[in-house]
Amino acid sequence: MAKPFTLTQLRYFAVVAELENMTAAAERLLVTQSTLSTAMAQLEASLSTQLFVRLRTRGLRLTPSGRQLAQDAKVLLEQADSLYESARGLATSLVGELKVGVFSPLAPFRLPAILQTFEAKHPGVEVSFLEADLASLQSAVLEGQCDVALMYGHGLGHGFTRTVLERVPPHVLVHAEHPAASRPERTIALKDLEGEPSVVLDLPHSREYYEQLYAIAGVTPNVRHRFAGYETVRSFVAKGHGYAMLNQRLHSDLTYSGGRVVALTLTDDFPPIEVMVVRPEGVTPTRRALAFEQTCVRLYGATRH
Repeated sequence: MAKPFTLTQLRYFAVVAELENMTAAAERLLVTQSTLSTAMAQLEASLSTQLFVRLRTRGLRLTPSGRQLAQDAKVLLEQADSLYESARGLATSLVGELKVGVFSPLAPFRLPAILQTFEAKHPGVEVSFLEADLASLQSAVLEGQCDVALMYGHGLGHGFTRTVLERVPPHVLVHAEHPAASRPERTIALKDLEGEPSVVLDLPHSREYYEQLYAIAGVTPNVRHRFAGYETVRSFVAKGHGYAMLNQRLHSDLTYSGGRVVALTLTDDFPPIEVMVVRPEGVTPTRRALAFEQTCVRLYGATRH
């Protein structure tokens, strides 16, 4: 019978799995590479499975068994830390790392306030961020690169636990001299803009959402420009290159280009975008991840799915 693995081996493995490089992991852990290699070999022997594929050119790659163990080990190590803290009477405090994914257009609108509130209550948690598009965030959550993600729900597949924070309807942006900008009611139907050039926020899943809105309205879009940057879209609208449909509203009408945009409420019956906190389904969340989710809920309200 193989010798049972140890918590030390699991802690070593968690770092190796994160960095996928034995040399870099040894440097972070402050151990020799031979010590680390021996510990990983013993762990694989204990589990009777291969956790890594050793690559000649670039370190290591996790096997499917290795990826699963990396997720399970994170939970086990969190529980071990909680047991240690509880025994010392420190169970109310949270320490350690938390990796948060965030959808790029959402980051400036929501993340600063969330982090400010979270850090005030949990100063011992070291938070790092992965800012990416929706497709990349889904992969990052499922592969364990993020403990939790703040994102839109559009295009979200299976395998996730989600908590809806708010539902944000789309609106139209036009430049300050556009005829519709002077409407006292500040409303417009998408049909009113048919034929006019548009500037599109072109990100995975976001583009499909906006295409859906055009289809609902029976409007054929006249796309002049596509950009991955939220503020780039706003700046091009401000200079008269077209209108745009977006969801998040800024408090200021000024853009990076120095021009002004005017936000118009759409009268169409369009589905809103759901802003949500997402975790991998079937994986016990860490106390840090739950605390982050609870912070989001307190700030924005929530509905669990």
